[in-house]
Amino acid sequence: MSLPEVDTLIFFFINREIQNRLFDIFMPFVTSKAYLLLLPFIVWFFLKERKQAIIVLVIGLASLALSDWCSHMLKHIFERPRPCNILEGVHLLVGCSGSYSLPSNHAVNAFAFASPFYILFKNKLRYAFVIIAFLVAFSRVYIGVHYPSDVLVGALFGIMISLFIVNLYNYSSTRYKEKPYTTILFIFLLAISLFRIYYITQGPLDLSPDEAHYWEWSRRLDLSYYSKGPMIAYLIYMSTSILGDSVFGIRIMAVIFSALSSIFLYILGKRLYDEQAGLFSAILIQLIPLFSAFGILFTIDSPFIFFWILSLFLFYRSMFDVQRSTKNSELSSDELPITHHSSMVYWILLGISIGCGLLTKYTMALFYLSAFLFLLLLKEQRRILLTKGPYVAFFISLIVFSPVIIWNAHHDWVTFKHTAGQVHMAEGVQISLKSFFEFFGSQLGVITPLLFILMGISLWKLRNQREGSFLFWFSIPIVVFFLLKSVQGKVQANWALPGYITGIIAFSAYSIKRFYSGRKSMKIFIGTAVLFAVIVTSAGHYPSLLNLHGKMDPTNRLRGWKELGAEVTTIYKEMSEVRPTFIFSDGYQISSELAFYVKGHPFTYCVNFGRRMNQYDLWPGFNNLLHYDAIFVKIGDAMLPDQIAHAFEKVEKRVFMVYTKDKFRKIRDYSLFLCNDFKGIKEEKPGSY
Repeated sequence: MSLPEVDTLIFFFINREIQNRLFDIFMPFVTSKAYLLLLPFIVWFFLKERKQAIIVLVIGLASLALSDWCSHMLKHIFERPRPCNILEGVHLLVGCSGSYSLPSNHAVNAFAFASPFYILFKNKLRYAFVIIAFLVAFSRVYIGVHYPSDVLVGALFGIMISLFIVNLYNYSSTRYKEKPYTTILFIFLLAISLFRIYYITQGPLDLSPDEAHYWEWSRRLDLSYYSKGPMIAYLIYMSTSILGDSVFGIRIMAVIFSALSSIFLYILGKRLYDEQAGLFSAILIQLIPLFSAFGILFTIDSPFIFFWILSLFLFYRSMFDVQRSTKNSELSSDELPITHHSSMVYWILLGISIGCGLLTKYTMALFYLSAFLFLLLLKEQRRILLTKGPYVAFFISLIVFSPVIIWNAHHDWVTFKHTAGQVHMAEGVQISLKSFFEFFGSQLGVITPLLFILMGISLWKLRNQREGSFLFWFSIPIVVFFLLKSVQGKVQANWALPGYITGIIAFSAYSIKRFYSGRKSMKIFIGTAVLFAVIVTSAGHYPSLLNLHGKMDPTNRLRGWKELGAEVTTIYKEMSEVRPTFIFSDGYQISSELAFYVKGHPFTYCVNFGRRMNQYDLWPGFNNLLHYDAIFVKIGDAMLPDQIAHAFEKVEKRVFMVYTKDKFRKIRDYSLFLCNDFKGIKEEKPGSY
């Protein structure tokens, strides 16, 4: 007899042979409300050993959260059907879910939560948690929704997860006594990174149009691209080569770069002030709405933040070595070369870091401006301009950046034309108070008002110190630059992002110190500022909690693409069986999302009828696909463009509506045009760059 047959035999023995009226009442209760059985024992432990009970409860909840997430992922790996869905004669006492069977989430969660109580408590009542966990596991077989092997694997997996969390707690407790700040940082980054991985894999957000477009770039590696440097494409290519073309395969890089950013911000804050300032800076950057978003969404800002922070650290370290060599100039010549060599290494690394930042986002060029102002306007630092280090770093950064120059020389300098269009150079000098107040308001939103004010105060108060001036000149000039630029034209909310990084350190070094030593009113003000940032960030992850709709919901543009891809996949498959078919749109956002979410990741196209240029215009078009059928997609209930109507023999329109999972709210409409027999089309030149 095979193992599956034994499994089925035991299943029917538990499910039917020992079936009785008492169990028919008790087992459904256990499977759905086991927490009511656990509650009296948890309360008893709280009354007897409150401090330890809190710790064990937190460990139990952490084990529960991690095990529940991991078991959901395992279900989709094994894809085992539930017995109630495939076996006849099952004594079913509850509804039979369509989800997979192995492992049993109930068993995993019950043993993951119960095990810490059994391991960490020595009282005999700890056995109650194991007994209740066993009853939960047994109930899943008795009510007919799981095989015995499902609950056995689930129990073992839950115990393994809880052992991992308990050992992590014991290790952290020991390490905390020796290195409290790095231990807190490690646990915090581990927790928030695991949450972000969970959110990416289980959360409601599809790829943003920019993420999908950068993924398209990664399928066509080049020296550079129309609007950005190639770094984002290279990074996505690396991650998807290992993890596949999936949302997780793309966004895991955001999690990694966000954690690395915190680590280097901690090191920088520690070197500038102390470990406390470094720790608060590393944690705070994860809680501010502007920065936390790029711990999940992998756009150019995720690696850009990292390269900016890394460059800040290397620049400060380079100056430190130069100043040390100057102060030690009276030492013997045998000692000086070591210092100069060390300094030059950091200048070289700085040049590489700035160059990588430029390959990521051209705003990295503002690092030159802030560094120059800092060195020029501070007498103590001015002598560094007379050394060769800054110029070595500058030229190395240009060498790293040179692929963008080479690519543009072969593509009519389109990136420079695009950048000039983005900053409204052709419009000349003009004043727009509307765009100024929009940008200023956006900064209050993405940083939160109280933190924005406290950062400004902290930077101003610290400006006369050497460390404070370093923070000041890498913050205020950048924010002021974009504030002034917003008077002339529209500025995106995230463009001033690098200016707030040193503001975070200033807040941690100045305001947080006042939290511990200042008046009660100051403590309330600072505490409220941080708490409000956390609330806004949390609401950004789960806007449904605030019942936000439409444009008020910041995540709305990241929904509805997967459903569109599934619908187009069905149509594409049907049409391709009759005649070769291609997919296109007139916006790069739609074309990119379709390339990712249509099954098989087909190459898509973006037709130009006078719109602004994008990367698709530099790739081969579809004019050679004569007599193909096609699917043309637009957002909304849209009219068919005349050019499309004349390019095909016949066109049929369908409107596809996407709703939220609860079906209560419509996300958006899509117009799908099914086009037959392509005859050729005359595209227009880009209307602008």
